[in-house]
Amino acid sequence: KYFEKRSKTKMSTTTVEKKDGQQPQGGAGRGRDNRQGGRDNRQGGRDNRQGGGDKRQGGDRRRGRGGPRRGRKPRGEKEWIPVTKLGRLVKDRKITKLEQIYQFSIPIKEAQIIDFFVPKDVLKDEVMKISPVQKATPAGQRTRFKAIVAIGDGNGHCGLGIKCAAEVATAIRGALVLAKLSLAPVRRGYWGSNLGKPHTIPFKVTGKCGSVSVRLIPAPRGTGIVAAGVPKKLLQFAGIEDIFTSSIGHTKTLGNFVKATYAAVAKTYCFLTPDLWKDQEAQTNPFEEHSEWLENPVKTTGFSDNKRR
Repeated sequence: KYFEKRSKTKMSTTTVEKKDGQQPQGGAGRGRDNRQGGRDNRQGGRDNRQGGGDKRQGGDRRRGRGGPRRGRKPRGEKEWIPVTKLGRLVKDRKITKLEQIYQFSIPIKEAQIIDFFVPKDVLKDEVMKISPVQKATPAGQRTRFKAIVAIGDGNGHCGLGIKCAAEVATAIRGALVLAKLSLAPVRRGYWGSNLGKPHTIPFKVTGKCGSVSVRLIPAPRGTGIVAAGVPKKLLQFAGIEDIFTSSIGHTKTLGNFVKATYAAVAKTYCFLTPDLWKDQEAQTNPFEEHSEWLENPVKTTGFSDNKRR
């Protein structure tokens, strides 16, 4: 009887509240209010996020979406600042021809010197081979890539570069720089009468690397380049039109085959033929001629003398 009386009193109180238009003080009403409050909070969070995006667009250097990336600068052609005496003379146009450098056997240690004399549209390059090489380390095998690149302007200059790096693109880029530094002059001549432009080499030359030996023989006009695919590409870059070749050894090893061909081509200026016996005026070395100009310190921006020391 006691419990029946309690349940009747509760039901009567709820019916009175509904008639008056008031909501019952139960858990349902509280849950709705909480949900509405949660929606308001979420909208406020969205507004905060939008405000953060505006801050990023306004120049806030935060990492993540929308913010600028640190450490990387836009790539572009930087101004060449020479670091050698030869580079300073070339940039200031004290040396106007590439042959002046070869005449005094001055070593080229900056690839920008070649870019200064030979335009990029004239200087052609080709990747001869890319091969993986491995080295055994305590942690396992380390794989790297070796790239062989040949370059030339088709007018008496050719070079060869070999570089090993962890990535293929880095190896090709490094081999191209080394090929420019090793750019060598190629002497061209005639077979028979000296009519027209030089079309072949003036005499027989031989180059050797490992077991591979390559012999270059002058050929009459119209013969073409009688050679395998590997030395043919290098001879085309050198500007030779007619030539015979013969090779001995394990020519399947492309690296030694290319090196032997490059060694033979670079020997063309090592012989003093009778047409070069004429008396010539001795010219002064560019370093001696411009010694006073080279003594002046290089003007740099952003660094004082104390900091450079």
